[in-house]
Amino acid sequence: MRSYISGHQAVTPADFIELALGTPVELWLGVEGESEMERAARLDAARDILADDPGMPDDAIRIAAAAIEDHAAELFNVVPLGRPVSRRRSARKEVAA
Repeated sequence: MRSYISGHQAVTPADFIELALGTPVELWLGVEGESEMERAARLDAARDILADDPGMPDDAIRIAAAAIEDHAAELFNVVPLGRPVSRRRSARKEVAA
């Protein structure tokens, strides 16, 4: 089965991430062995993109959270909870003075 997003074929998880973000993952994470000049240029380009789209970090966080939620069992070998875990109440009762 092939997956296409906006006419682009996504084959690997990185392809899906790139298509969701609209930029290559390497722009944000860098590449092994990049020079200081390449790193500076990459970070400069990233700053320009964030200046043009200030909501991008929030979108990226939502995408990552949804992916983790959808695939938590496979990624972390856990059983998803049926409902959120609530905070415990303190066992101590305050004494009125």
